Amino acid sequence: MDEKSHVTPAAVPASKYCRESRVFKTGRVFPNDVNNHMTLFGGKLMSGIDEVASISAMRHCRLNVVTASTDSVDFLLPIRPTDSVCFESFVSWTGRTSIEVFVKIISENLYTGERVVAATSFLTFVAVNEDGTPSPVPAIIPETDEEKLISESANERSELRKVRRAISKKLASQLGTTKYWE
Repeated sequence: MDEKSHVTPAAVPASKYCRESRVFKTGRVFPNDVNNHMTLFGGKLMSGIDEVASISAMRHCRLNVVTASTDSVDFLLPIRPTDSVCFESFVSWTGRTSIEVFVKIISENLYTGERVVAATSFLTFVAVNEDGTPSPVPAIIPETDEEKLISESANERSELRKVRRAISKKLASQLGTTKYWE
């Protein structure tokens, strides 16, 4: 292979189907994964969410990605040691260099087989070249009813992210950085 085959083109790549970025990961809930309420630690769930979401984002653009924000994590139902946890993620929206990923978390009672959506999450990543500069990403093509449902409200979520980020930047500019003991 010559050196040019490693160079990422600057042009916007062709659109891709949401299914091309889909990731599934199933795991068990063990005693060291739960809190004093005997439910899955939120941080443990969030770690799994970020892991599958980053894989979806990279599958979509085939570049390195950085997490720009965890837009939301909604804990809907408790996940217990009698459950398995299935993470399902896919790219639900793209901007020029931004990639929104939707993650659905399904818990399954391993004794009864009952499955419920226990949590949902949206994260945003930015695709970056080898030099760390943002890189254009493909648009998405939703196919299933679920993909279309999630994609329909993506522009609204994008606008809310912009507003929230501006508020966060303003707040950060007003916060101190001195050590409290000095």
